[in-house]
Amino acid sequence: MPARTIAPYGTWQSPVTASAVTARPLSLHGLSADGDTLYWLESRPSEAGRTVLMRWSRERGTAEVTPAPANLLGRFYEYGGGAYRVSGGWIVYSEHSDNAVRLIDPDGTMRIIAQVAGCRYADFWFDPRRRRVLALREDQRRRPQDPEIAIVALALDPGEGGEGEVLVRGPDFMAAPRLSPDGSQLAWLEWDHPNMPWDGTRLRLAELDGQGRPIVSIVVAGGEAESICQPLFAPDGTLHFSSDRSGWWNLHAWRRGAVQKLASVAGEIGGPDWLLAQRYYTFLDDGRILAMLVQDGIKRGALIAGGKVTPLDLGQIQGAPVPLGRGFAYLSATPDKPLAIRYRDGLGGEDRVIVLSAPPLLAAADISVGRPIRFTTSDGSTAHAFFYEPRNAGFAAPEGELPPLLVLCHGGPTGMAVNALSLAIQWWTTRGFAVVDVNYGGSTGFGRRYRHRLDGRWGVVDVEDCIAASRHLAESGLVDPDRIAISGGSAGGFTVLSALAVSRLFKAGASHYGIADPMQFRRETHKFETRYLDRLIGIPDEVLYRRRSPVARAGRITVPVIFFQGLDDRIVPPSLAGTPRSTCASCCPVTRTRAGTSSTH
Repeated sequence: MPARTIAPYGTWQSPVTASAVTARPLSLHGLSADGDTLYWLESRPSEAGRTVLMRWSRERGTAEVTPAPANLLGRFYEYGGGAYRVSGGWIVYSEHSDNAVRLIDPDGTMRIIAQVAGCRYADFWFDPRRRRVLALREDQRRRPQDPEIAIVALALDPGEGGEGEVLVRGPDFMAAPRLSPDGSQLAWLEWDHPNMPWDGTRLRLAELDGQGRPIVSIVVAGGEAESICQPLFAPDGTLHFSSDRSGWWNLHAWRRGAVQKLASVAGEIGGPDWLLAQRYYTFLDDGRILAMLVQDGIKRGALIAGGKVTPLDLGQIQGAPVPLGRGFAYLSATPDKPLAIRYRDGLGGEDRVIVLSAPPLLAAADISVGRPIRFTTSDGSTAHAFFYEPRNAGFAAPEGELPPLLVLCHGGPTGMAVNALSLAIQWWTTRGFAVVDVNYGGSTGFGRRYRHRLDGRWGVVDVEDCIAASRHLAESGLVDPDRIAISGGSAGGFTVLSALAVSRLFKAGASHYGIADPMQFRRETHKFETRYLDRLIGIPDEVLYRRRSPVARAGRITVPVIFFQGLDDRIVPPSLAGTPRSTCASCCPVTRTRAGTSSTH
């Protein structure tokens, strides 16, 4: 074995370059199946982020369904999701460039079935009996800042296109229009300000008349303090959904006018619906259910049958497995291998790789695997994080030296950190930095109670948890307490700036499109998050919001800070990001590019 070079932490030579981090990996998501054919979305950095619909089958192999310049990058609610649907050889999708809805017939013929300036469509569902497709429509024509959301029906037949027949309208937000197998019932999710979908939603069920229009609807489950996600009819017509009424998102069914819990587990079969059409579970032909189960921040496959939840030996995954032929496909997201789509021939069969997000770049000896840790917070609660030690087979640090630490703050803040292999993290660890990715109070994957630790305390609990994680590692002798930096994006950027304003623990910070002025955020962000801060901070109050505002406390930040900001960001526009133009333009150099802005304080 070659001798290791002795060099200080942070100076090691790494095979992970900036281009490898930004240009190599594909983003793989949106798995679905139609018979024996698997479909997925592939976002390609080499094509300016163009999102392509791909398919695979045993007989035909892999093929691109939507050649350039088609781009299935969804923007519904700005975060997207639900950009396509396949059924019986038919494909419907929303094109990013013009927001048109395109239909591909089984013979490959393509045509536009809806295109209305100021309208977006997503979250499709086929209604073959009535030769139409159901969709969500976001109509910005009259009120661009307060678009109307509706469930509409789009005709499949040529010459009958238009903006769609409205079936349901009224709530501030809707999602997941799902038709029963016999076409007689329609289910959907809805919620109103100030709730977010992970706070309180309603699951409605309506009977349809002969023309496919809702007659009368009832609330099956949900309310102000219950979050429902992924309603879906089983092949036998039973409506299923995930509810957090027990404190965890668990599966339930609506039978004979009552809600029945299918299986109880101290884990999440569900999640925060930032994106439309998330898949947390799916049905096998025999009635059993394949699901993704989240416990302690780890996502694994599970089989649900007879009231029991049985883990599957798939390793870590993203999204529920998708039944395909005699087996199923799934997104493998392990801590030591690139993201990949795999196919398993039966529950106990062999795996095969269909596509890799990127060729392996690192040898096993160079990969730092995120280790789950728990630590006590300032209020006595237990918080969670993934800790990555420095790792590079070619280097070692001088005896007695401790590594510098980078603290990562995920976005949302109703999101979660996972320990799937990330070149962005390995960029640091292979250079001799330790990294801790914090699932602070407010993160998902740990139950509703943990998620609501942040209520009214955004900028407090998240900051205290990041400080507690850092001190825990320093007191354990794993990192240098005098060399700790902090970085985060969007809501994580807010945490970064807030932490730098209240603590001297961190010696540098990086805010990636972070929120620096929460009151201004309320005024300028998109409709989806306009009232998000009602729960996270409180009802609008200038004194309270100023007390939490990094911009108002900018004078307390005495360490170097770098800002990164995209100029086309509609969620956190540049005016909200605390860039030097809005805080200290007289003293800070600013570099602007087509991609965004970087600056140092």
